[in-house]
Amino acid sequence: PALGCFSDFTEMMRALGYPRLISMENFHTPNFMLVSEVLLWLVKRYEPQTDIPPDVETEQDRVFFIKAVAQFMATKAHIKLNTKKLYQADGYAVKELLKVTSVLYGAMNTKGVERADVSEEDSSKFKFDLGSKIADLKAARQLASEITSKGASLYDLLGKEVELREARTESIARPLEINEAEKMMKIAIDYVLEQVQKTKDMLNNVALDEANLEAKIEKRKLELERSQKRLQTLQSVRPAFMDEYEKIEEQLQKQYSSYLEKFRNLTYMEQLLDDHRRTEQEMFEEAANMLHLMQNRLKEEEQHLLKSGNNDDSDVEIQEDEGSDSEVEDRQIMKQRATTETLLQG
Repeated sequence: PALGCFSDFTEMMRALGYPRLISMENFHTPNFMLVSEVLLWLVKRYEPQTDIPPDVETEQDRVFFIKAVAQFMATKAHIKLNTKKLYQADGYAVKELLKVTSVLYGAMNTKGVERADVSEEDSSKFKFDLGSKIADLKAARQLASEITSKGASLYDLLGKEVELREARTESIARPLEINEAEKMMKIAIDYVLEQVQKTKDMLNNVALDEANLEAKIEKRKLELERSQKRLQTLQSVRPAFMDEYEKIEEQLQKQYSSYLEKFRNLTYMEQLLDDHRRTEQEMFEEAANMLHLMQNRLKEEEQHLLKSGNNDDSDVEIQEDEGSDSEVEDRQIMKQRATTETLLQG
């Protein structure tokens, strides 16, 4: 049965004028691209003005495409398609495709091939007719909405008819008094005349306001023209002080350039002075460190000499002949102290 269905499908597609040859090997494995192409061709064959997106790249696009085709065939041709089998795109999808092809094939056999092939002129006429009916469709929708709103308001009014009926019968049953009716009519006429007078006053006020606004507009126009003429004269005339201003501006440029040069030199000299002071401070600190070291060294030598002198006095007895040697040592110590003092002063 599957082979018979497939052979019928291929024959019907060939009779309908499908440009591509279809074999059974195309549906051994799922072939969604071929199924989508055949479905789109059949839908276009059924109604050329359909607007179904042919994108089937992603899974979401394929699901949307299958749903759109199934909905179109269900609403237009009353053909119920199994979307799951169509999505499988294998041999089971051929049975679903056969439902559409059989309908088209039967229509071609009954009405003839020439009737089925819609020419471009017919399609253009169909489009023109459809466009002309759009306005009627919008008007019909508007009328339908108005009918519903009017019906709702009429229903509400009919609900109040029970109360209004009693009031109407009472007013009709009352005897009509001419004097009272005349009085009410006069009151109504006076009210209408008052409203008319108010309206006339408002119109007169509007006319006065309009005249005032026109006078203000004319005045502003004259002021604008005078201002424009004055602006043109000011733009055309060169001021008397412009030459002097240009000369002073040139001198200012020269003074500014000289100021920049002097400022640059001053900053450079200040930097050199800071470097010189820094070097002097470093030399002074180095000299102070050297003096401190020399002082410590002289103190150590003096202490060493004093210790050596005390040892000699304790070991050797003092004699008259040795008195000269002690005096010599005292003189040397005094000389060393004097040299240290001169160094410290320096």
